[in-house]
Amino acid sequence: MAEPTDPRVAVYLDFDNIVMSWYDRVHGRNAYSRDRQKIAEDPAGPEVAERLAAATVDVGAIIDYAASFGSLMLTRAYADWSASVNAEYRSQLVARAVDLVQLFPAAAYAKNGADIRLAVDTVEDMFRIPDLTHVVIVAGDSDYVPLAQRCRRLGRYVIGMGVAGSTARSLAAACDEFESYDNLPGIERPAPPAATRTRRGRGAGSRSTGGEPSPGGGAADADVAGTEGAGEAGEAEEATYEVTEDPGEAATRLLQRALQLGGRGDSEWLHSSAVKSHMRRMDPSFSEKALGYRTFSEFLKAHSDIAELEESGHDRLVRPTD
Repeated sequence: MAEPTDPRVAVYLDFDNIVMSWYDRVHGRNAYSRDRQKIAEDPAGPEVAERLAAATVDVGAIIDYAASFGSLMLTRAYADWSASVNAEYRSQLVARAVDLVQLFPAAAYAKNGADIRLAVDTVEDMFRIPDLTHVVIVAGDSDYVPLAQRCRRLGRYVIGMGVAGSTARSLAAACDEFESYDNLPGIERPAPPAATRTRRGRGAGSRSTGGEPSPGGGAADADVAGTEGAGEAGEAEEATYEVTEDPGEAATRLLQRALQLGGRGDSEWLHSSAVKSHMRRMDPSFSEKALGYRTFSEFLKAHSDIAELEESGHDRLVRPTD
């Protein structure tokens, strides 16, 4: 039983979005759009079943992450549960006390049905349950930016979660904290494709890069994600691409800014936890683990050219390198 002072958490999953995004992450950009017809016609076919199994979403990992912020008051997942690709998850979701919200197959006039229903329910819940302290939005669509902003204005701590490469940078920036599904404990990251490209709209020209866009890489994330409207016919043919920023370089600049802005006081030494918090405030998608470091201290040590780390007992202090 939750204590009155415990944080109280509400979780909202745009389930279609996360399933399609992870499928694309595992099998390549726009893979779900290409395979949609096969999945609908024969989901039990050997080839389709194998590809679906390889891209199975670990719902437990998402819920466990949300529970790390406090007691779960409600958890809702929005999808067309009559679709076979979603029906496979029903028993797993029900076992974790997730409320399944049925969205009937979207017609052209209602393709944003999940976005609207999820947003309406979230705002209603905040007024109906005023002691909710945290809101977790599991989606990657930039349509949720106004929702995240409204939740923050109403005093809630907003955590976003999406799949690397399929999350709008604007959504990550609108949250208090953002975590990539790829970085959750127990999730095995798929091997990156030979060349990763980020869709930016028509007429941008076409270039490729070996860099892997990831929400953990902060400013290197896709501003318009490949799954943000996943499954729309012809999207792959219409998309063009441009190079994204290297996640490591983006994180380095973020650290430099945090040290410069944090060093305006009397002391030149800053607590490393304060520096990390400042970096997360500037870019909620920053994660040292996404960059391959076990701890923030390891991240600082790897950037000794710009940050000097001093460890004394339990204190870890950092200042700009002279």
